[in-house]
Amino acid sequence: MDTSTSIMYLAALAGVFLLPGPDMALVIATGAARGAGIALVTALGIAASRAMHVLMSGLGLAALMAAHPGALSLVRWGGAAYLVYLAVKMLRANLQLDTVADVAPKAGASFVRGFLTNLLNPKALLFCSLFLPQFVSAGGASVPMQYLWLGTLLVLTGLFFDALYALLAARITRRMKSKSGMGKYVLPAVFVVLAGRLVAS
Repeated sequence: MDTSTSIMYLAALAGVFLLPGPDMALVIATGAARGAGIALVTALGIAASRAMHVLMSGLGLAALMAAHPGALSLVRWGGAAYLVYLAVKMLRANLQLDTVADVAPKAGASFVRGFLTNLLNPKALLFCSLFLPQFVSAGGASVPMQYLWLGTLLVLTGLFFDALYALLAARITRRMKSKSGMGKYVLPAVFVVLAGRLVAS
């Protein structure tokens, strides 16, 4: 891409990632409930899932899913069920900030949670299939290389914004932390809301 197109593309990505959405809600809620470290791992899981969406859209799976509404609905309901499952599971757990001893196992679970939450959102896959081709030039470099470059920029830009949200949420929460015990309900509530939004979309 030339410089002007690159700037336009990055500006469009910034606009997308500044809008409230499931990924933003997840990293903010995780940062508020469990601290910056776990939230950053969740952001890495989301980034890995975005990379998968870029790959799948490049392979044409997004178009296939769009052509078969039944498959789209199946993925959507599966994603909603997974989010509700996470909410129920977390309500049974203590969501206080992690100690050094249990960061490693919870970090792994947080990565998987971020990855699956984004992966099971069919709108994210459809977004890649509709957004990326608009910046591919038929007269430029090979289309696969352009798609790879655009996808890499998308993943890295998204990771930057998610990491920023995670750090800000954790910092603000540390300053405003109360002793009401309500913090353990933050993530479960977010997952229930995201499940409802996914089904309704």
